Amino acid sequence: MMRVGAVLVLLLQALGAAPAVGHEVRPAYLDMREKAPGEFAVLWKVPALGDLRLGLYVRLPESCKATAEPIRVIVAGAFFERSTVACPNGLKGQRITIDGLRATATDVLVRIEYRSGATQVARLTPEAPSLAVAGVQSGLQVAVTYLLLGVDHIITGFDHLLFILGLMLLIRNRWMLVKTITAFTVAHSITVVGAVLGYLSLPQKPVEAAIALSIAFVASELVKTQSGPPRLSEAYPWIVAFAFGLLHGFGFAGALRETGLPQVDVPFALLTFNLGVELGQLLFVTAVLIVYGAISALFTVPITQGRLAAAYLIGITSMVWLFTRVSAFGI
Repeated sequence: MMRVGAVLVLLLQALGAAPAVGHEVRPAYLDMREKAPGEFAVLWKVPALGDLRLGLYVRLPESCKATAEPIRVIVAGAFFERSTVACPNGLKGQRITIDGLRATATDVLVRIEYRSGATQVARLTPEAPSLAVAGVQSGLQVAVTYLLLGVDHIITGFDHLLFILGLMLLIRNRWMLVKTITAFTVAHSITVVGAVLGYLSLPQKPVEAAIALSIAFVASELVKTQSGPPRLSEAYPWIVAFAFGLLHGFGFAGALRETGLPQVDVPFALLTFNLGVELGQLLFVTAVLIVYGAISALFTVPITQGRLAAAYLIGITSMVWLFTRVSAFGI
């Protein structure tokens, strides 16, 4: 007998308590481009639901003044505000603050581009909602920003985590698990690159619904492992992981595009964002193994019952996500 039941329940309850839509905690984006000395074109993008937008507001230095009435519109689940501001004293050495950020669970990506070609990229969080504008930023600092965005996306991407957890429960051989996770990584890396560079394209809402279906499939395979000869998902789980990894990659690519990154930054963002996703994935797998090893000794439940309970919990959660996402189609 293996003492796994309670461990599985605790892990699944933690994931199941996550938002049903999986990726509703989307980043906001502030883009400022210097068009003339001290004059910036500003794009402010905030997540929205219907006509309601997230209560986030940009507070620029007091010396910065709008030169015209901002243009505001809500499109495809996001609020956009475009404006032009004059900052006679420039931005270097000044502070930009996002009011309302402390009360949310989202992040803000800030990108400032100067006429000289210098750029500064920063990630603001509820814990650190303001930025001291430096004007010049090293490549390492930019890399760290995108890397952390990738880690955040996978750690808060509860649907992706639940899929990985299902694979971990389905596969009992450690070496096969390594190959399967690697196949998943390679597959979603392919579609992230292809989708962000414009070579591949799928509508985001159907992709999110299909991701929920992929989790339901893994749950059904967990139920079927109780009896009968090995199936494809048991004998060659890396094939299943690769196929569904291609699908999950479109979800990752959608998150990267949602930040509104300028095309000039995309190749660099692809590398560091994808590395962040892989790092977050590795952290999750490691955390699951550590939690299992730490608390499994406290409970005694047959492995068959534990896997069956996990299968039903994963299946129920994935179907809730599926119905929620399909209802968002608006048809």
